[in-house]
Amino acid sequence: MGDIGSAFAEAARLIASADTMLFGIVLLSLEVSLTAVVAATAIGLPLGAVLAIRRFPGRPVLLVTLNALMGLPPVVVGLLVYLMLSRDGPLGELGLLFTPTAMVIAQAMLVTPIIAGLSRQVLEDAWHEYEEQLRSLGATASTAAATLVWDTRYSLVTVVLAGFGRAAAEVGAVIIVGGNIDGVTRVMTTAISLETSKGDLPLALGLGIILVGVVFIVNAAAQLIKTAAVRRYG
Repeated sequence: MGDIGSAFAEAARLIASADTMLFGIVLLSLEVSLTAVVAATAIGLPLGAVLAIRRFPGRPVLLVTLNALMGLPPVVVGLLVYLMLSRDGPLGELGLLFTPTAMVIAQAMLVTPIIAGLSRQVLEDAWHEYEEQLRSLGATASTAAATLVWDTRYSLVTVVLAGFGRAAAEVGAVIIVGGNIDGVTRVMTTAISLETSKGDLPLALGLGIILVGVVFIVNAAAQLIKTAAVRRYG
C-alpha cells in the first residue's frame, strides 16, 4: 500500500509541476484524437445525412454494414492501416507508418462509422418529424439535410463528443500503426500500457488520471449540451 500511495503522490507531483514528458504525451494525444475526429466528422456526418434522407437500392445493406463497422475491433483496423502503409502496401511510398498521421488515419477509421451511424439515427428521427413540412416547402435534399443538421445540432455535438471519447481511449490500433515511439508517436493510452509493464507507476498513473479527466469532461459536456437542448426546445 505504501508503494501505491507513493506512486499516486508522485503522479500528483508530475501533474502539478506540468512535467514536460507527461504533458508532451498529453498534447500529442489530444492533437491526434482531435484531428481524427474532425476528419471523421467531415466524412461521417454527410454520410449519416444521406442515409437518413435518401432511399435508394442497397441502402439496407449499407445500414447493416455501417452498424457492423461501429463495432469493428480496433486491432483489426490497426492491422488494415498497417498493411496499407507498410513498405509493400499501396500507400507505402508515402512513408506514413509509425507517424502521428498513421495514428490519425486509424482513429478516423474507427470513429467515422460511429459518427455516421449515430448521426444517421438522429437525423432520420428528425426527418420523420419534418419530412412532410419540408417537402411542402419544396426543399431539396441538400436543403433538407442542412435544415435537419441545424435543427439537431445539439444532439449532433454529443455524437461528435462521443466519437472523441472513443478516439482518445483507443490503444490497440494506434500502437500497431504508431509503434509507441518516445517523443514521436507515444500517446496517453500506449504510454500507460508501456509504463505499467516497465513498473513506472507514477507516470502511468499521472497519464491515467488525465485521461480519465478528459473522458469525464467530454461526457459531462455531452450531458450538459443535451440537458440545455431539452430545456430550450423540449
